[in-house]
Amino acid sequence: MSNFQLGLALLGGLVLLGLVVHSAWSARVNAPKQAQSSAAVDEVQQEPAFDDSGFESIALHAHPARRLPIDALIDAVAAINLDPLAEEVAGEAALAALPTTRRAGTKLFSIEGFNSDLQEWETPVAGARYSVFQAGVQLANRSGALNDIEYSEFVVKTQAFADALGATPEFPEMRDEVARARELDNFASAHDAQLGLNLRARNASWSPGYVTQMAAQQGFVPGQLPGRMVLPAVVEGAPPVLSLTFDSQAALAEDPAQSAIRELILHLDVPQVDRAEQPFARMCQAAQAMAQSMEGMVTDDNGQPLAPQALDGIAHELQRLYDMLEERDFAAGSALARRLFS
Repeated sequence: MSNFQLGLALLGGLVLLGLVVHSAWSARVNAPKQAQSSAAVDEVQQEPAFDDSGFESIALHAHPARRLPIDALIDAVAAINLDPLAEEVAGEAALAALPTTRRAGTKLFSIEGFNSDLQEWETPVAGARYSVFQAGVQLANRSGALNDIEYSEFVVKTQAFADALGATPEFPEMRDEVARARELDNFASAHDAQLGLNLRARNASWSPGYVTQMAAQQGFVPGQLPGRMVLPAVVEGAPPVLSLTFDSQAALAEDPAQSAIRELILHLDVPQVDRAEQPFARMCQAAQAMAQSMEGMVTDDNGQPLAPQALDGIAHELQRLYDMLEERDFAAGSALARRLFS
């Protein structure tokens, strides 16, 4: 082999080696970022389970008397009076007479009894005795206002419960309650707010483990669903302050380490969270901290970076919204607000 041929062969080898090295480097740079250690993502704390009323399920089972107070501000209420000559009704009998579902259409349906010993209203429990009952159906929620069909279902269920106990129900006028429901629904529609901030990768994508690790540094814990994490509230049993979501398919992949995530969404359900938690400020803080540590950027739904001035404007409007909710006795994070905006 001549010196010329030998030179060409060496040059070709160097070029090939360079291509291999470049390919390996590119793969490494573009591969999803990985968590630093598995211990960091093995969170013990999990998102608490909530029932359809917005209250934490474990707490409800432990304290059934505090399950869901009927309130004339948000419910159509029917009094259920016992025969004046009849004895008080045992909790066991009341439980046996309850309907099988707690819904009238899409609205929450509840029955309470007045506990003679405790002198307070509660969801019927075994061992207690009740002198009178009341039934309630929620006037409005995010599904809309109570309608004629739902009100009729409320009447049927309440009447069946009363008949089983030999009691007599007194129903409010349907037209009045449906009109009240529409007014409440109009208020709720005008004062509902659910905010989201997007966090997008600038360069390398993220693996699910890396996302979990970075979010955990901001106080998030794994949620009940794949691709969901939550920031727990200070008050035990309250809904989470914030949620963080990403592609659930990436979280369910056979090899999550190879899943590429390029976008996260931080979500705040404003009426569900007490303003004392400062949820929006914490949302912005978490988004900005994660953007810095993960080489990402905070954007709107169109992928445009959000300026601090825009976030300040949103914060100002939120304070006005909180004030208006409180004026109607639906303070954000309260039991009534969590029911209305559910």
